[in-house]
Amino acid sequence: MPQSERARLDPETFRLPVQRLRDGYYSDAYFVYTKQLLEAENHHPRVILQVFQKQSSLLGGIDETIAMLKLAAGRHDDAGNWISGWDQLVVYALDEGDTISPFETVMTIEGDYSLFAHLETAYLGSLSRRSLIMRNVAAVVQAAGGKPILYFPARHDHWHVQTGDGWAAHVAGAIGVSTDAQASWWGGRGVGTVPHSLIAAYGGNTVRAAEVFAKRYREEMNITVLVDFENDCARTAVEVATALGPDLWGVRLDTSEQLVDRSLYDQMGGFDPRGVNPRLVENVRRALDNAGFADVKIVASGGFDVKRIERFEAAGVPVDAYGVGSSLIRGQNDFTADVVVADGKPSAKVGRSYKPNPRLAQVD
Repeated sequence: MPQSERARLDPETFRLPVQRLRDGYYSDAYFVYTKQLLEAENHHPRVILQVFQKQSSLLGGIDETIAMLKLAAGRHDDAGNWISGWDQLVVYALDEGDTISPFETVMTIEGDYSLFAHLETAYLGSLSRRSLIMRNVAAVVQAAGGKPILYFPARHDHWHVQTGDGWAAHVAGAIGVSTDAQASWWGGRGVGTVPHSLIAAYGGNTVRAAEVFAKRYREEMNITVLVDFENDCARTAVEVATALGPDLWGVRLDTSEQLVDRSLYDQMGGFDPRGVNPRLVENVRRALDNAGFADVKIVASGGFDVKRIERFEAAGVPVDAYGVGSSLIRGQNDFTADVVVADGKPSAKVGRSYKPNPRLAQVD
C-alpha cells in the first residue's frame, strides 16, 4: 500500500465532542445497541469494514473521520474508564481532496467491531457533507476557468457546519471564505465586502460607507464594495472608485433577480435584463474603464451556479471573480459502510463484496 504524501489534520483541529461520540450520542441507536450487545456477549469479531459512495466526486471529511476513530473508538472498562481502541485498528484511507470514482473504496477499518461500531453514523455524515461541498466547489472552480471563487453560503445553513464546510471549500479550490470559522482549520480569516447593511446604516450612501470601511480595513484586506444598493451599478461603481482610488480592489454586483439595473433601461430587448446579467457586467466594466479605473475588479454574485458561470465564461463576460452561495450546499453525496469480512471470512450482504483499493494508504 502507498504512503500518504500529505500530513493529515491533527485530531484536535476538529474540536470534536469526544465524550458524546464515545457514548453514541450522535449515532443511530441500532449502532449503539450493536456495540453494547457485542460487549455484553463478549463477542469480538475481527472485521474489515469498507466505505464507499456512488458518484464521481472529491473525498472530503476523511481526516475528520480518522480523528473520530483516534479519539472515540474503544470501550469503557468496568470502572467506567475509557480505553482507547485506536491502536488495535488497522485503517487505510485516501487523502482529503482525492478524486474518487463511483463505488470506489475510500477507507477500510480492520479490527474488533465492538470498538468502533458506534461511530458509523457520525463519520459517514462527515464524509457525505464534506464531499458534497468539495464536489460542488470544484465544479464551479472548473467552470470559472481559474477565476477566483468566493465561498458565500454561510447565511444559507446552520452555523455549526461552517468550520468543516469552509475547509472542504478551501481544499476544493475556493479562493476565499466569508467567516473566520470557515477559515479556522487552516488558520485563515474570513473575507467580505462592504455590505448592504452598512450602506443602509450610512443612510444609503454607498460612497460614505465605503470610505469609512476602507479607512479602517484597507491594511487587512482587499476592499470590495457592493454597488447595487441604489440599483445603478455603473454610476455607483465609478463614484466609489473615484472616492477610494487605489484603496479599492473591486466592486461587487448583487442585483436582485427581480430588478433591472438603471444602466439597462435604454438597452432592453433581446435579453433578460433582470439581476446580474452579462449586459450589466459589461456596462459596469465600460464605465470603470472610461473613468480610468481599468484595474478595479468586478465580482458577480447572486444566484450563481455551475451552469450560469459556464454561460458567462462562454460569452466572455468580463467578470473577475464569482461569489457563490446556496448552490454550493445543495445536492447529496451519500456514503455507505459495510462489514465485508468477519473473522477472516467473507461476510458482506448480497450485492456487496470486499473491494480492495491499491490507492489506499495506511493511517498512522
